[in-house]
Amino acid sequence: MHVSLKNINDRIFNIKNEDEFQRVSLEVFNYQIQNNDLYRKFSSLTLKNKKPKKAEEIPFLPIDFFKTNEIKTSNKTVEKIFKSSGTSGLRSKHYVQNLDIYKKSFITNFKENYGPIKDLCILALLPSYIENGNSSLIFMIEELIILSENKDSGFYNSNFLKISNTIKNREAKNQKTILIGVTYSLLDFAKDYKQNLNHTTIIETGGMKGKRKELLKEEIHNILKSSFDVKNIHSEYGMTELLSQAYSKKDGIFTTPNWMKVLVRDINDPITLLANNQTGGVNIIDLANINSCSFIATQDIGIKLGENKFKITGRFSNADVRGCNLLIQW
Repeated sequence: MHVSLKNINDRIFNIKNEDEFQRVSLEVFNYQIQNNDLYRKFSSLTLKNKKPKKAEEIPFLPIDFFKTNEIKTSNKTVEKIFKSSGTSGLRSKHYVQNLDIYKKSFITNFKENYGPIKDLCILALLPSYIENGNSSLIFMIEELIILSENKDSGFYNSNFLKISNTIKNREAKNQKTILIGVTYSLLDFAKDYKQNLNHTTIIETGGMKGKRKELLKEEIHNILKSSFDVKNIHSEYGMTELLSQAYSKKDGIFTTPNWMKVLVRDINDPITLLANNQTGGVNIIDLANINSCSFIATQDIGIKLGENKFKITGRFSNADVRGCNLLIQW
């Protein structure tokens, strides 16, 4: 049966419950095996003529395929190629055929987590992402900065004095501010520019990028909480291969939007999924990836805590040190 792309697109961001998620996931799977040759071949080898009856039975494509193949569902024009910030030389590439879907995903999710964007000033400390170029995170933040319509919003690279003064001015006026930064840059900023923040939310992402020794996430958050006298540090979980993000507002517990789900697989048997509160490899369903592959087996290790909630506890030892998820030193 032919699956209509338009019908799926119209429903992805309107999913309200688990039943709707299951139905749309199976439609997306059928669309992708019809239109993505590589994923069809992978699925046929994995399923062995069985037909998935629920999202959990759908095969998850190993994320490394994004390094060696063009993962896309048609020959339509590619609007943008996002590249990972991996240090191994072989970078993942996401061939995005519809940037409007990506914008819809991150704008909708950001609003759900942080409220109307026009009420915010968005400050970015993301020097390594700017240096790498073609970053999906930079694209997202650029769009959010434009939507904020705030003269102070922008990329501050490593201009700590300027960003500190901007934050102080906004704090004095009780104005809501988002400071999003790569982890090592936030730690550098925190070292010399301590201040009490009451109206500023700090979102860390991306790890150390080889700039500093890796630390446990708890250690990083404790340093930042102490330097800025805040109760919680937020985190963003995303990656080049995904068009959706999860956010953590407390204790490293991430929440996914309704069109995204995390499952945890057995480390020694990747086809077997684990129950809640068990540690294993992280599989992600991201229905916004309609034009590439929505079912991905990542190299992260984590725990599913319940519907739409999970924690990241590490990475497989042979995984590259790469961006957009905080890396943990085991």
